[in-house]
Amino acid sequence: MLKTILIIVLFLFVAATTAVVFLQSSSEWSPGDVVRTPDSRFENLPDYPFAANYVDVQGYRIHYVDQGPKDGETVLLMHGQPSWSYLYRHMIPLLAAKGYRVIAPDNVGFGKSDKPVEQSSHSYQMHVDVMSGFVDAIDLKDATLFAQDWGGLIGLRVVEQRPKRFARIMLSNTTLPAMGGIKGWLGYPLFRASVWNEGEVQELNLGGDSFSFTRWVAYAKTAEKFDFAMLFQAATTRQLSGAELAAYAAPFPSEDTLAGVRMFPSLVASQLRQNQAVMDDFYAKWSKPLITAFGADDTLMAGQEKVWQKVPGAQGQAHTLVLDGAHFIQEDKPQELVDILTNFIERN
Repeated sequence: MLKTILIIVLFLFVAATTAVVFLQSSSEWSPGDVVRTPDSRFENLPDYPFAANYVDVQGYRIHYVDQGPKDGETVLLMHGQPSWSYLYRHMIPLLAAKGYRVIAPDNVGFGKSDKPVEQSSHSYQMHVDVMSGFVDAIDLKDATLFAQDWGGLIGLRVVEQRPKRFARIMLSNTTLPAMGGIKGWLGYPLFRASVWNEGEVQELNLGGDSFSFTRWVAYAKTAEKFDFAMLFQAATTRQLSGAELAAYAAPFPSEDTLAGVRMFPSLVASQLRQNQAVMDDFYAKWSKPLITAFGADDTLMAGQEKVWQKVPGAQGQAHTLVLDGAHFIQEDKPQELVDILTNFIERN
């Protein structure tokens, strides 16, 4: 009897271990079939007059804004989900007017960049690899990274991959989701199970008691209609116009353009162990300047700034909480962010 029990326990242990390993995110990827949003969707967007630039990187065409003097100090502005470079339309001319060269790319699946049709074509590793290739392709040098939301999840990994291309980092409302040890192994499978348990979610109340991150992930993945206007207005303190809200939805006219928007939230916990290794082996030793400017009204990322203020390069910097700044802080406080960023660069 005891032998039978031990065999059953061993079997269950092996099965559980195999399942945990199987459910980890793969680091292998290949480009998928893509669609491109018609240029007509981007005509006459408010405050977005910028010329389009394109570069091919690892099987995808990447769009980016390139403004300001080509020999100016370079600032790389990285966006998250479900935004695109339109989010930086107020910061770009302010920085360019101060003599900075401003680069604002669209991630694969967003804005004017190629959009893989299948959700499975998106992985955390793919986006890190492609954006690392992007900074190589444009030969980025001594740049300052400004990153918000997924711009940090990807951008902070790009800096780790290409440290010689970056001189400074400014973070706003972002972090690297990281866990080590057994928690790192279990985190993603448990996260996936929690999202599955939410079922299909057709409506989302971002400010309500029923809101949870896993509910947001399930909504992004399963809602028949992804409500861009609701999301952006709920995550800003400034009242956006109807034309501005429509501009955020402009790159996504049909379901086959939405794979990135739908998949990104599901990937947040997909590289917990890899991110922990980056935190331990790279950012624990990062001595170049790093500053945080988080929105005081962003409840999603509240407290994450403290993680980054422990990095060696963050010591002695003028970290701040930006009052009346919500998650999409670029909409709420573009001038203040530019002032913080340029003062940071000039002091360092």
